[in-house]
Parts: sequence; structure tokens; C-alpha cells
Amino acid sequence: MATTSMVQAQDLAALEAAAKEEGMLTTIALPHSWCGYGDVIAGFKAKYPEIEVNELNPDAGSADELEAVRANKGNTGPQAPDVLDVGLSFGPQAKEEGLLQPYKVSTWDEIPDAVKDEEGYWYGDYYGVMSFMVNKDLIDTTPEDWSDLLKPEYAGSVALAGDPRASNQAILAVLAAGMAEGGAAGKDAGEKGLDYFKKMNEAGNFVPVIGKAGTLAQGATPITIMWDYNALAARDTLNGNPPVDVVVPKSGVLAGVYVQGISAHAPHPNAAKLWMEYLYSDEGQSLWLKGYCHPARFNAMAAADKIPAELLEALPPAESYEAAYFPTLEEQAGNKEAVVGGWDAVVGANVQ
Repeated sequence: MATTSMVQAQDLAALEAAAKEEGMLTTIALPHSWCGYGDVIAGFKAKYPEIEVNELNPDAGSADELEAVRANKGNTGPQAPDVLDVGLSFGPQAKEEGLLQPYKVSTWDEIPDAVKDEEGYWYGDYYGVMSFMVNKDLIDTTPEDWSDLLKPEYAGSVALAGDPRASNQAILAVLAAGMAEGGAAGKDAGEKGLDYFKKMNEAGNFVPVIGKAGTLAQGATPITIMWDYNALAARDTLNGNPPVDVVVPKSGVLAGVYVQGISAHAPHPNAAKLWMEYLYSDEGQSLWLKGYCHPARFNAMAAADKIPAELLEALPPAESYEAAYFPTLEEQAGNKEAVVGGWDAVVGANVQ
């Protein structure tokens, strides 16, 4: 065992040296409030001050990330991303298109098999559940389930946290709504979710604005449907002004996994690998938890008693997560096709 760790340590030392020589890591679509990314990036910079972190388009969606790789093939300049963080269904798509290169981190065995590509092209890093973030200054009664959002009292109040034609978060919000409407996860729930948002739009409850902490606080999107970790981070940022409720709905409790991958055209491949090693280290995984996300190695770290109690206590009650459903890749693909292909025709609201 000692021999293995020595080999790994030597490998890591060589990787660190090569990454420092490259001197830069280019990321894309990493808002600092998302899942604790601000602390994660700061932690990486503190550990490797010789590597500059070049952050592209923090508010991009998963589809935009793949487009950035396509658009920058052969470009070694600062507009070419080295690493991607995309919704689970975008991982296989990126692999199939030849946009990713394989790399297995040293903690590979502790990443659950269901959320990683066996060849190492993409690998799950963290997950959350779909929730409602509610501005309590403007909303008297906090909605508890998807059906509540259709009530007249929520006129002009409900928004998605992304464009459902491009944002993984929004695409999966439609899936969750469709499951709450009785749809089977996949194409069926996607279509039922579209019908649900059509009803919401026709009722005048849907707001075609991309919801975030700022729009919630200003009153443009008083109820925003987003991942629990984004909502909890926004609640902390707003710090009581306005007061915020974060609710995991009673039905259609959907868990969403995000995956990491290294661009096949990464200008800084060694810095990219070092970044992955950091994300999947005990330090990196604990920072996800601090950002209200459940890290991929959560079960293995919990079993090894590596998780500080105060991080566990800061999360919503465990029972909120007991009903969480993890859709398969096939189910996500069926839903994504239905939602992206049908949003304009069925719902007809141009989210921007």
C-alpha cells in the first residue's frame, strides 16, 4: 500500500511541476456563488500561486461550455477552456463529439460508478436537489409543492434559473415538474413538464427572466426554481435582506449530478489534471459540502469519518433528500430532447 501512495505522490509531484510550467488554468461557467466555487477557486490559487486562474463567462450554461470548446479547437489563447463542469447528460454528449480527453484522478475508486464514464472522460463531482427559493417580503405563503406554483396568488412570480433550451438546471426543473405531474422520468415527464409550464405561463404566473439572487431581491423573480445549493448560497448572500425561504418540494424531488471533464483541446492539460486532483481531494470535496452541495465522494468520506459535523449540520434536514430521485442518463436524454425541442412550441416564453 505504501508503494502505491509513494508512486501516486511522485506522479502528483511531476504533475504539479508540469502544471506550474504551463502557468495558467482556464475555467468556464463557474459563478463563485455556485456550490462554493468561490472558495474552491481561492483554495486552488492558495495551494498553487504559480498558476493563474483565467475565468471565462461565469454565467454560461452547459451547452455554452461545449460550444466554447468547439469554437476554440486549435486556439491556445485565453478563450479556450481547459476544463468543463456540465450537467450529467452533457458528459456523454461531449465524449461522443470528441470534446473531452480521459483522466482518472487518484481518488477515482471513491466516485460512484453510476456517475462516471468507465474510461475516465467525465466524472460526477457533486449533486443537489431542485428547490424553490422564495422572497418572504413579497410572498406571504411559501409554496410547498409544484402544484402550489399554479395558484393565482403567485401571479407574475415564478422563474427558472436558466434558459430551458440551454441550461441544465432549467431543463431538469422541467423534468421535476413533469414527475410531480405524474410523468415517468424521461421523455414522458419532459412533455408533462412542458404542459405544466404552459399552464403556468397562460395563468400569468411564469416570468421569462433568468432568476438569481439579484432578481429575487429586486422582486423581478420572487420565486425562483433552482438547485438547493444555489438557493442556500443566495440566502446567505442576501443575509436577511430580503428574508428567504428555501423549500424542497414534497413531490418531484429531483437530484441533479454535475460532472467534470478536461477539454480534448485544453491549452493547459497538466493544470487541468491538477485542478481535477484538487476538486476530488478531501479538501476540494469538503469545500463542495461547505457550499451546500453533496460531493461525489460523500459516502466514502462519511464512512472514513472525514466530514466535519458543522458542514453536515448546515444542510437542510436529511429527510428532505430521502425521496430524491436520480434520473438515469437515458431518462435525462429523453427529457432534454423533449424540453429543448418543445419549449418554444409548447410554452412559447423566451427566457433571457
